[in-house]
Amino acid sequence: MTTYMDYTNPSAQFFYDMKQSRLVSKDSNNFINVMGVQQLNTLDNTSLLDIYLSKSNIIEPHYHQNAAELVYCISGSAVVSILNPFTKALMNIPVNPGQVANVPQGWWHYEFATSDQTHLLAIFNAPQPEVILGSDILHFTPDKIMATTYCMDEEKWKAATHAVQPNLFIGPPSDCHVQRAVDGSMNRGYPAPSQSPSYEPTYAQVYPAFSYDAYRRFY
Repeated sequence: MTTYMDYTNPSAQFFYDMKQSRLVSKDSNNFINVMGVQQLNTLDNTSLLDIYLSKSNIIEPHYHQNAAELVYCISGSAVVSILNPFTKALMNIPVNPGQVANVPQGWWHYEFATSDQTHLLAIFNAPQPEVILGSDILHFTPDKIMATTYCMDEEKWKAATHAVQPNLFIGPPSDCHVQRAVDGSMNRGYPAPSQSPSYEPTYAQVYPAFSYDAYRRFY
């Protein structure tokens, strides 16, 4: 939605340093900076996330209810995984420097770094992106509801999910000691990035150690 901006107003801003707006920080190699209209008031329907990841770190499964997302790879490499809600197909799209993956508004997706010093720029067609995170759905949905819905033992569900903390953003958590078999599998069997992503490995094949769902805004 376009809103009127008085560009003659002395308070109009035309410059911003994204390093001054940290959204989340896991460590010195894994963090996200944000810029929206709250940071730069002359923005229209554009906002950014500046994402830095080291190998095997993941932007947790989530979706943006108010915007589409264009993921541009600046350096390193990653796999952008998108669940198509119309075909129920999971697309795993490798991106290298200069390549993009497009995530339509409201689609479930996540990004997995396949090399160190991965730098991604996420561009949104909204003045401030909103997000619903997998960790928040798992944390805040009552255990009884999840167990009853999926015909599971409630105590086993609690045991499996008790460590999930809300607002994770970048996984796995720093104190994670689970053995993961993800490294080396992310690009195995995938077509070259220039080809159409028609492959459909299952979620369990790609991320055998992870399971998340979602609910939260950036602010």
